[in-house]
Amino acid sequence: MSRDIQTKTATKSPGEAKNSSIQSILSAGTRPKEANAFSASVTFGWRALLKIKHVPEQLFDVTAFPIMFTLLFTYLLGGAIAGSTGEYLQYLLPGILAQTVVMITVYTGVAVNNDIRKGVFDRFRSLPIWQPSVLVGALLGDAARYTLASSIVITLGMILGFRPEGGIPGVIMAVLLLLVFSFSLSWIWTAIGFIARSQESLFFLSFVILFPLTFASNIFVDPQTMPGWLEAFVEVNPVTFLVKAMRGLMHGAPEVEGIGVTLAISAGLVAVFGPLTMYLFRSKK
Repeated sequence: MSRDIQTKTATKSPGEAKNSSIQSILSAGTRPKEANAFSASVTFGWRALLKIKHVPEQLFDVTAFPIMFTLLFTYLLGGAIAGSTGEYLQYLLPGILAQTVVMITVYTGVAVNNDIRKGVFDRFRSLPIWQPSVLVGALLGDAARYTLASSIVITLGMILGFRPEGGIPGVIMAVLLLLVFSFSLSWIWTAIGFIARSQESLFFLSFVILFPLTFASNIFVDPQTMPGWLEAFVEVNPVTFLVKAMRGLMHGAPEVEGIGVTLAISAGLVAVFGPLTMYLFRSKK
């Protein structure tokens, strides 16, 4: 009987022998643990940051733009509006910080749209992971970019003479509030990224929405100096509540209403566009 077994073993083809050896190696090893929601999200967040490593031009919008906006509006409008660039900077910097980060949230949708066109999301949908981690990770990676942009604006402002009365704690809380709002706003562009036919159409739509939200707000001037019809729009603008809350935190006089409304708007955006984005993610062909 042992001779029969030896004969069968000897008659195995090279391919069968190779497959059996591979199976024996795999069965002897320890099966890796299944990725949980947190680890999967962190992994996709790291993937988003690695894109910057290979395409460093993506950092242009979080480095050059904040510097140009801060210098341009401080010295272009400061003397005309406040009579002093130093005094105007105290009013402007929280707003220009909000504008800078809010404007770059659109790149989340651009990245999603690019992955869809390349077929990357088709591969992600086939993985045995917590599916929302693909999108949550991408948003976490963008949050790192928002933090970098915030650091650049605040550092430049300090060099120019910005002095927050709320100190470091007030600045940190203002930046955290901005990150929460930007994270929730990014879900809108992520959803649009799934349905936009091209990156150009996504950019056009985003600027049609973002320009009125940022420029028709309290970022540059006090709404009370505006015409009545424009002031009415500015007073209900979500960016106005965000900037009001950030100014209060940075200058040591927290605006409870502004903070509460900003957090409520952020929660509402995630509640609406989070499930919508996941539906589009699962149904996109």
